[in-house]
Amino acid sequence: MIKKPSKLTLNRNSRKVLSILDEGLSSSHSSLPLKKHILQNKIKLSKSRIDLKKFDNIFLIALGKSAGVMSEFASKKINFTKGLVIVPSHVKPKLKKSTFKIISAGHPLPNPSSLMAGKNLVSFLNQTGKNDFVLFLISGGGSALSVLPNSISLREKILVNELLIRSGANINEIACIRKHLSLIKGGQLIQKMNCKGVSLLVSDVIGDDMGSISSGLTYCDNSTFSDALKIIKKFSLQKKMPRSVMSVLNSGQKGKIPETPKKPLIKNIVILNNSTCLSKMKIKSKSMNLKTQLIPNIAGNLNQVTNSLASKALNSKSDCIIFGGEPTVTVTGTGKGGRNQELVLRLYEKLKDKKFNFTIASIGTDGIDGNTKFAGSIFSTDFQYDGKTYLKNNNSSSFFKKYGGLFEIGITQNNVNDIGVILRHS
Repeated sequence: MIKKPSKLTLNRNSRKVLSILDEGLSSSHSSLPLKKHILQNKIKLSKSRIDLKKFDNIFLIALGKSAGVMSEFASKKINFTKGLVIVPSHVKPKLKKSTFKIISAGHPLPNPSSLMAGKNLVSFLNQTGKNDFVLFLISGGGSALSVLPNSISLREKILVNELLIRSGANINEIACIRKHLSLIKGGQLIQKMNCKGVSLLVSDVIGDDMGSISSGLTYCDNSTFSDALKIIKKFSLQKKMPRSVMSVLNSGQKGKIPETPKKPLIKNIVILNNSTCLSKMKIKSKSMNLKTQLIPNIAGNLNQVTNSLASKALNSKSDCIIFGGEPTVTVTGTGKGGRNQELVLRLYEKLKDKKFNFTIASIGTDGIDGNTKFAGSIFSTDFQYDGKTYLKNNNSSSFFKKYGGLFEIGITQNNVNDIGVILRHS
């Protein structure tokens, strides 16, 4: 899936890294785990099977970055009565329009179509009967693709998202605030559902917190209005937030607005995550006779993550370090880049001029890194350049554009966080 990086002449080491990365990217395809769970008019769970023929109507709700791919697969196995599929604007699922309603909505920020999607979700579920069944296929990105704000405008909702994304808040913190400003997130969507159902999830969240995957539309919520206010204070956003937002959160804290549901009403199952990719990458690395160390769930500030990974690369007895997760970037500059490109450049600065040379790569499994069209980058300490001035302006993409190493793979319709490799060599 990974093509030759821009301007780089590949050598033996970079080919190894690309081969390992490609294994991880290939295993992130969201239709692969569906084969285990969706059979012909049956759904297979870990200890049971659901025979869909016993229900009057079978409905599909799919939303997220992988909704197109997942719904296409499911539609070939199950005779759905009706379906609602909510996808990013660039995704065009091949589905029967007579059966499936497709809504193209906004991502990474919601738009008017996202609001329409939120309203459609509620009306769709209100039409279900007691002996019907709903299959939910949920993947990352659903938080922006479907919104139904509580007492705030769409414009204010978008501003909140922008502030949170740029603040350095992690996905769990962002999801907490989203859920408490919404009428559907945090399990609120299915509170009035009239029938049975099951939700199959593709996780883009560290630790697979089902309450944070697409803001827990079909799960429940362990966070509170008080938690949301603490997060806003943590990132000093009190004065930047619209007054209406603070009003809703303060009213909720005082008990004037009901809390989000604390128990799930239907079964939610994570069928694909970052660990799936890392395990496949480790197998590939070992097949190359590389002594390999796995570092999962990398999270937190990118500077801290860089220091930790660099230390392990310098001190590990392994030749190859495979890592995955989703660190956060506090954006202070005006340059082009994303967390993957910036991580590679930061690691390059930390690891150059050492006893060994390193080839470093990191890539977003969704195919898009930050505000660029690239998925990530690869670079080696064999080269000697100054990347510090680029880092000061969050301009890592311009560094790699000049010296080479950018990946462009296009939109994958998958998203299980980021994956990366550090290969030590002479």
